[in-house]
Amino acid sequence: MNGLNNSVVIGGQALPELAEMLGQAAVSQVFVVVDTNTARHCYPLLEPYLPKHKLVEIPVGEQYKTLATCELVWNELTESSADRFAVVVNLGGGVVTDLGGFCAATYKRGIRFVQVPTTLLAQVDASVGGKTGVDFLGFKNQIGVFQEPAAVFIDPQFLATLDARQLKSGYAEVVKHWLIADAQAFATQRQEGVLVQDWAPIIRSSVATKQQIVEADPLESGLRKMLNFGHTVGHALESYLLLQSGREILHGEAVAAGMVCETWLSAQRGLLSASEQESIETFLFSVFEKVQFVTLETDAIAQFALQDKKNSGSTINCTLLDGIGRAVYDQPVTVAEIAESLRYYHRL
Repeated sequence: MNGLNNSVVIGGQALPELAEMLGQAAVSQVFVVVDTNTARHCYPLLEPYLPKHKLVEIPVGEQYKTLATCELVWNELTESSADRFAVVVNLGGGVVTDLGGFCAATYKRGIRFVQVPTTLLAQVDASVGGKTGVDFLGFKNQIGVFQEPAAVFIDPQFLATLDARQLKSGYAEVVKHWLIADAQAFATQRQEGVLVQDWAPIIRSSVATKQQIVEADPLESGLRKMLNFGHTVGHALESYLLLQSGREILHGEAVAAGMVCETWLSAQRGLLSASEQESIETFLFSVFEKVQFVTLETDAIAQFALQDKKNSGSTINCTLLDGIGRAVYDQPVTVAEIAESLRYYHRL
């Protein structure tokens, strides 16, 4: 990686270590990708640690996670004559880290990038694991590549820039990690909910869970599919409501709803006890507000699951729970079952 080591740095030392990395002679130019929000609220915290650089600002929001926005970034890199020793610093949430990483991974067949995630969702999930990409034709992350960042620098101080809704959205991915791999954490840490004084230990634990799974299966051919619990239904909801209907929904809100639906599917298969199902549902609804849609939309939402990247041909492969803390992947489900899970969610 031309002198940059793949690593995750969490805590108050993250930005000083980023400064040290970018000061290396192997770095020819530095480009910082931000969105409208992170330019205002987060860039001032990062700027003192940066060498000479060029700021590349993109519009804020999932609706701009497109190839058209990528062209804005590629144009900036091209007009600045960025070479293969340039480094892209992605400062933002999941949209910025996904899109900025994809732009770097494809420019001149790949230049280095580092992630500086500013939302809880990006700190525990989106920035770690080497998935990059953009939405296409109304489908989530339809175009993308696997490319690990040179490093990830996670400073919890950025979480102070978030409102409660954004914080809860990221918390959904923390809960997902508990449900698929850490029953003890679910049993104990859920008592605290999102009223957390120090996020660093939770971030470290969540990142460690994801890293362990990703290292065992970097290209998502098997075990890594565990991380998609809640996402088969969640992505279908997100695609339908946000990308097709223009209704506001955050990724974590869709995933939380998806976890309720896929918990129900797990219980229907006899993988999860009624008491486990109830404890998961009770906790999720204590944190997340119910996603609003009408019963007549359930079939249309379910159809979006046919585009899920984990599918094999026309078979929808879902990740379900075989008890709290244990996930099983490649579980075939039908469009009708997904629609029924959404109707179940709607009735709760």
